[in-house]
Amino acid sequence: MKRLMVNVLHVCVAAALAASVSACNRDASADAGVATGAAANGPKYAKVVSVDPVRKTTSTPKQVCHDEVVNTTTPPKDQHQIAGTAIGAVVGGVLGHQVGGGKGKTLATVAGALGGGYAGKKIEESRQHANTTSSVQRRCTTVNDSTTKIVGYDVRYEYNGVTRTVRMDHDPGDRVQVQEGVTAVSDAR
Repeated sequence: MKRLMVNVLHVCVAAALAASVSACNRDASADAGVATGAAANGPKYAKVVSVDPVRKTTSTPKQVCHDEVVNTTTPPKDQHQIAGTAIGAVVGGVLGHQVGGGKGKTLATVAGALGGGYAGKKIEESRQHANTTSSVQRRCTTVNDSTTKIVGYDVRYEYNGVTRTVRMDHDPGDRVQVQEGVTAVSDAR
């Protein structure tokens, strides 16, 4: 009885080994793209050598705006400071007339008018430079907004020692199904 069990066990191990070797040979021939026996009618696959994405860049113009502070100097109403000079000369002349007597009074009046005119001009000049205004202005520029997207894949594959290239709409992975050994038809990951 023991001998019968050992023989049955040997037969089972031999059958299992034969089935696994047969399956390995079938997988190897399918991976190589060679169909034999019953697998001749099944799908055929080619090995993918490389996959290069095909990109398309599109530019869309768009407007970009920002606020900017702008300082402007208000032009003076009296650019030559005539009013300041005249008022300073009158005030200086009146003050100079109060000093001295005779010809000295005339000389003091003229000196006061000259000094007052100069002082009045400088005072008005300093006040005119302080007339600056600030305003916020909106500045806009047009820039190109570029976007790049993948529109396909150039797939190089090898089947029966021949390398071919096909453009596909997806990345097929490491192997691609072929029809009649020439045309890639779909992906097979």
